Amino acid sequence: MKPKLILRISVDIGMTAVLLPLMAYSLVGEAAHEWLGVGIFALFVLHHILNVRWSKALFKGKYTPYRIAQTTVVVCVTLAMLGSMISGILLSRTVFMFLGNRPLQAVARTAHLLCAYWGFAVLSLHLGLHWGNILNMAERLFKKKSAVRKWTTRIVGWLVAAYGVYAFIKRNFAGYMFLQIHFVFFDLDEPLILYLLDYLAVMGAFVCAGHYLAGILKYKRSEF
Repeated sequence: MKPKLILRISVDIGMTAVLLPLMAYSLVGEAAHEWLGVGIFALFVLHHILNVRWSKALFKGKYTPYRIAQTTVVVCVTLAMLGSMISGILLSRTVFMFLGNRPLQAVARTAHLLCAYWGFAVLSLHLGLHWGNILNMAERLFKKKSAVRKWTTRIVGWLVAAYGVYAFIKRNFAGYMFLQIHFVFFDLDEPLILYLLDYLAVMGAFVCAGHYLAGILKYKRSEF
């Protein structure tokens, strides 16, 4: 495996690993939340630098249904990341305190909530659109193909996605995404690991949706 590919994979894994505790604001602490936010934004910038060829080709070539979906999701991820970072700077009480008093606190708080939950959803969907490539790379680690391994992976994925739908409802994701709820409720007595597992399952549900959406769109492309 080429060093650049290893770096790209490491950055993507890093973003995913940071994203989960980043959603647990009160459970990880305000200062940790801010530093995690700076970290994921830095990884996001590095991700785009490593994938600059994709950005340069944005206005070139034919747009298939899959490419339209992929580009739309990337644009949404970018907007969510920028919105999260700008609103986070306005709300910061630790990392960016040196900036002094900052305006629009109420607007920034609402924008931060909106960008955080939509960002989580579209980032997970983006991962799902590329999940087939990840599975193919993982399969190359084994010398022989195995139907048992293939179906075990699928069944585990479906079970995680199914629980993720339940966790999506249980954690009121839709309420935050559509601003029906303006403040995230945290049960401070809940173990952090349980909270993270629920959010990991929700991520799995979006990844699963993105993976099968990619399959449908690529199949449609072959029909044209």
